[in-house]
Parts: sequence; structure tokens; C-alpha cells
Amino acid sequence: MAQITLHGTAVVPGVGSGPVVRPMPRPTIPADDPQLDATEGAERFSAAAEVVAGRLQERAGRASGAASEVLTATAGIARDRGLVALVQKRLGEANGLYAAIDGAVDDLAAMFRSAGGLMAERVTDLRDVRDRIVAELSGQPEPGIPAPAEPAVLLADDLAPADTAGLDPALVVAIATSLGGPTSHTSIISRQLGIPCVVGVEGLDDVEVGLPVLVDGATGDIVVEPDPQMVAERTEAARKVGEAAASWTGPGATSDGHRVEILANVQDGASARAVADKPVEGVGLFRTELCFLDRETEPGVEEQAEIYRPVLTALGSRKVVVRTLDAGSDKPVAFATIPDEPNPALGVRGMRLGQRDEGLLDRQLEAIAQAAADSEGPVWTMAPMVATEDEAAWFASRARSVGLVPGVMIEIPSAALHADRLLRHVDFLSIGTNDLAQYTFAADRMTPSLAALNDPWQPALLELMAIAARAGQEAGKPVGVCGEAAADPLLACVLTGLGITSLSSAGTAAPLVGAKLSTVTLEQCQQAAEAALAASTPEAAREAARAITG
Repeated sequence: MAQITLHGTAVVPGVGSGPVVRPMPRPTIPADDPQLDATEGAERFSAAAEVVAGRLQERAGRASGAASEVLTATAGIARDRGLVALVQKRLGEANGLYAAIDGAVDDLAAMFRSAGGLMAERVTDLRDVRDRIVAELSGQPEPGIPAPAEPAVLLADDLAPADTAGLDPALVVAIATSLGGPTSHTSIISRQLGIPCVVGVEGLDDVEVGLPVLVDGATGDIVVEPDPQMVAERTEAARKVGEAAASWTGPGATSDGHRVEILANVQDGASARAVADKPVEGVGLFRTELCFLDRETEPGVEEQAEIYRPVLTALGSRKVVVRTLDAGSDKPVAFATIPDEPNPALGVRGMRLGQRDEGLLDRQLEAIAQAAADSEGPVWTMAPMVATEDEAAWFASRARSVGLVPGVMIEIPSAALHADRLLRHVDFLSIGTNDLAQYTFAADRMTPSLAALNDPWQPALLELMAIAARAGQEAGKPVGVCGEAAADPLLACVLTGLGITSLSSAGTAAPLVGAKLSTVTLEQCQQAAEAALAASTPEAAREAARAITG
């Protein structure tokens, strides 16, 4: 194969090159499919599923941040009682054990796809769980990523979270996938690990194992059999960017002194301690729901406060923004989420659960307030999935009643359009670009063919963020970004030009963002923002911004 360049969606900047490796083949279904009665077959399936779940949970315990989150969620799929019931039903219809498992997974996958939204992403996780259970039952090796003997580039159709979370960045120096979007598990975990990543690459299946490949996570280029000089030039450019990030000590500001807070996203005490050593100015998103994915019952106020307190303690005098439960859709919390919603992405999720059960929200706010009472730094709290001014006022009143600083997330277009009205009641806004893109373009963010619509560089999405930022400037109140867009150093310049006051991303991405901002002036950022808003496509927006900011 002569040198060719493929292109996909750039999600994690950096350059990696080396020979191609691909995931190990999934286990084969044995020809001898045992015929078991429904009870015995379900018991064998459950025992194997529990072994698989235990391994995944053990790996989650060794991981942190997003990697731990997705491994825990995948372990939850393996333990799903609904899956066991579907297997038992298929066994009762005279299917063999493996046929029953395969059919049950197909049934559940169809339910996930029909639910749409983030639930559709879990189909990859579900099929990965199936393969691991089949391997356990049939005595085959557990599927996964081979350990390369030298630094290599991992290419795949898609990657299950259990595979991505266990990667060694010293050996897997870049990732490219045919499927996936900017907010897929592969993208999120790659960003946390600091591995250059490009997703949604057409033609990737034709690239053979062993061929040398260069992946440029800033441009989205996949160069097959690249010229050695190109490899040297791009690698050197990426090295300089990495060195600048490593030497950046904060605080966040443009080269002419315009301040932009550089913050980190966390999910628990361990992830907070990991970012505490980085030059971030605090936490812009503490995802509290991730503390409870494996809980069947709601913890009491005192227990919740003990869960939140380590995050606040780890950051010392730095600010922490705590998001109330963003449960529902792809993050089911047993004691909060409504089961069997026809369309959970558009259903009762986030703050809507608190409106349905006011005690649920009030107990969480009380717990946050108790933990905040012992904190050295400021503690703010914000509600997800707010759609109207009345909802913002309702949340602000409840948060203020326990002494907390209230804010809301901008994830729904109506909230962006009426950001000025929301700011009559709350003290700050935080834009969640992942959901805002999905709802703006009516495009399931996990559908590969729609990845371009969920690109955070879409000019229409930038316009909604600009509306919210202008509302904050007029009200004299901060407006931050805590979605995956905040991890893109080039986009950080544009967001700063729009008037965004803080950027919260994975801890590994924050220094890259801070270092990039330190090289540009506020005027350059404003010019880049104007150019991106005037562009007709995400690609044109990127190029226009890059031409101005370098």
C-alpha cells in the first residue's frame, strides 16, 4: 500500500507512529451448543457473567476517572438481571446455551438502539460483555488488545471500554477507529490516558496489520506508510507542544493577561487527588452520579457527605463545582432512574428526577452543603438538564436554602437561547457541549454516520455558546465549558474569544489547553471566534481558527 492519507474526526491531539496492531479476534461460538433447561442454563450463564463482572470491577478499582467509570458501568451490564431473564427465556424456547446468549444480547441491543441517545453507545459494551462470557463458558482466552513488543498504533472498528481503559500509553502510542464519535468511550478514555486519537475514519479496515502508520490527533490525519521526513517533522512539532504543556504552570491566561480559568473534571476522591498535582485552578465538574452507579439504594445525607468530602479536601483552597445527579439515559442509578423509559435521552433525567422526587435533590444538596462546610475553598453546585427559567429559579432557591452557590448547565438549546433569563436566578452557567450538540442537531452522538453533526466545531453550536457567553458578560457572571470541547486547545482559543470564562476538561488535557492559550492574545481569540462563527463547516471553522492562532 503506497502512502495514502485517510481522515477522521480528531479527538485527542498529539502524534503517534508505528506498526499497526489490531484487537484479538473475538471468541468463536463452539459447534457443540449444550441443550440445558432454562434454570440450569441461566445459572451457568449467571456464574460466568459474575466472573466477568468481577474481573471488570477489579480493573475499575485499579483505574481512575473515566476509565474507572466505564469499567464499572460495563461490569453492571454483565450483572444485569434483565439480560439473565432474556437468556432464560431463550433457553425455554429450546435454544442451546450459546444461541440463547447470542439471541438475548441481540434483543437487548435492539432495545438500546431503539432508546437512542447515549444508550445506543452501550451496544458495543454489551457485545463485549457477551464475548467475555462466551469465552469464560467455553474455556477460550478472554478477548482484548495484544501487548505489542514495540510502540504501535492500534486500529479497530471500535473499542470496548474494557479494552481501551487497560491500554499502556508507552506501547499504544495512537488510536484510530472506523466507528465512534468525539464523545465515545474510546475518545474519552484516550483523552484521559493522553493517547492521540482519531475516530470515524473511512477506509481504515483496509490497513493491514504491521504496516507503518502515523496518526495525527490534532488534524485527524491517518497516514499509511508515511514518508520518514513527514514522521520526523510532525513528531517534532507534537513534541514541542507536549514540552510546552509540561512546563505550563498556570494560571490560565492569554499572552496579554486575559484570565481564563483552567479546571479539571473528576468523579471521586481518587481522580481529584490525581488532578490536585496538576496546575489546574480547581474542579469545573464533579460528576456525583458516578459515585452511585453500583448502589441499589440511596445513601443517607451523612454517607453522601463522606463521599463528597475527599474531593473537596484534595483540592484544598481551590474551587470545586459539584453537579447534582445527572442520572438517567446511559447512566442508570438504581435508586433514582425511571426504568423502561421509551426514550431515556429525552426523558426524566438529570434535574428532572429531582423535580419528580424533591427529597432526592434536597438530600443531595444538604450532603453537599455538609461537605462544603469543612472545605477550604469555594464550593459551587449546578443542576444538569435545565430547560426553562422556572426550572433555574426552582433549583436556585433550593440550593440557596442550604447556603450553596447555584448554577445550571446549558445542555438544551432552550437554555442557551434564554441564558440571560436563567442568569436572573443563578450565579453561573456551565455549558455541557456533548449533550448540547446532540440536542441541537437531533443527532445521536454515538451514531458514527452522524459524528460530523456532533462535532463541537459546528458553527451553529458555537453560536449557541456565544449567546450564553454574551448573557454572562452582560450579567457580570461567569460562563464556563465543561464538555469534551474544553479539551481541544485550538477550540479553547475560540471559546475564549466568545467570552467563555473557564474551561474544564480531563486532567491530562488541561495543561495542553493552558499552554496553548498562553501563546495567543485576546484579540487573536476574538478574531478566531468571529472566523469560526462565519464558517460553513466544522473543517472550515478549524482551518480559519488555526490560520489566526497558529
